[in-house]
Amino acid sequence: MKSLFIPLFLISYIFANEDYEYIKNSIEMKYKNQTPKQWGENVTGVKSKLNTNEKSIVLTMDACGSKKGMGYDKEIIDFLIKEKIPAVLFINARWIDNNLSTFKSLASNPLFEIANHGFKHKPASVTGKEIYKIKGTENISELVDEIELNSQKIEQITNKRPKYFRSGTAYYDEIAVQIANDLNYEVIGYSILGDAGATFNETQVEKSISKSKSGDIILIHFNHPKSGTKNGLIKAVKKLKKDGYKFVSLSDYSLK
Repeated sequence: MKSLFIPLFLISYIFANEDYEYIKNSIEMKYKNQTPKQWGENVTGVKSKLNTNEKSIVLTMDACGSKKGMGYDKEIIDFLIKEKIPAVLFINARWIDNNLSTFKSLASNPLFEIANHGFKHKPASVTGKEIYKIKGTENISELVDEIELNSQKIEQITNKRPKYFRSGTAYYDEIAVQIANDLNYEVIGYSILGDAGATFNETQVEKSISKSKSGDIILIHFNHPKSGTKNGLIKAVKKLKKDGYKFVSLSDYSLK
């Protein structure tokens, strides 16, 4: 079956002209008879490493916007700015709504690239599949909304459309990943689970992140300031830098 790749300029044109249903209908037609066979964090098409042997690492940080996840760990951000460490920030629409001035400040800092973490923080499914008692997007139409409504929100505020998508919970079926690709996103997983949804204590965070090697993508959260993430991250980053590792952005390398 031929790819439904939609050029970025055309997507922007369609959204600007309020013809959003055109994209959804086209994608529904392409995938309506396909049934996903995979479900997980590392299904076909999810990128979880940099394509490099250099001592380069990417720090990706999520802000999920759940009822208990509306916080902002300013000390993590202040540390990254002081050390000039770039990070890719995957941000959910609900977190943006509750932290708008902070979001604008982060988006204006060239150290940080804003990425798409979904509109309602749902797992990316075309059948409503569930994980961690969180029901995924029910169908293709809802999946497109989950991706694109948050992207539109980000673009309206920052004047820049995000290039990367990570679903709520980082779970996908492979059809959902293909649809995100058709919409011009690379779907980003991880190779280092840095804080396990901000549940790790400081020692666990430090130990996990300190294991990073060339090309790893680290996943942590910056919306839980009372967690062990901050102190564990700071200690691990200092170790890694001492060992000759540098922190880069996703866009600095191709992904695999």
